[in-house]
Amino acid sequence: MESVPLIFREEGSATRLAMEEYIRSYGVRVRKKLVLTSNEAVKQAVMAGLGYSVMPLIGLKNELQAGQVRVIPMEGLPLWSRWHLVWLKEKKHSPAAQAYLKFMQAERTRIAVAAFGWLDAFRGTH
Repeated sequence: MESVPLIFREEGSATRLAMEEYIRSYGVRVRKKLVLTSNEAVKQAVMAGLGYSVMPLIGLKNELQAGQVRVIPMEGLPLWSRWHLVWLKEKKHSPAAQAYLKFMQAERTRIAVAAFGWLDAFRGTH
């Protein structure tokens, strides 16, 4: 992996933090080639053949399906995270916000499967 040029996100990016934690925890030695400020820029650099990266799969759906990029199997990858809706504890929600929260609570599983079910193809396979 030392000879593999890696493309990083900028300092402070959650993607970069996850990537650096993976590199640290697996003792991977890498060669940093580029630092870019968006996942889209990283994706385009990878597609242009400038290097490799660790990126959120969510932003690669079309490119994965079209065969423009591929996931390289490596121990510990892909990394998984959970997203949460959060708000101030004392927040008084508007009727629209209350309806949205009720909808999300009732439909979260259906929405997750419909919008993100394709990600299951990558869960636990690498």
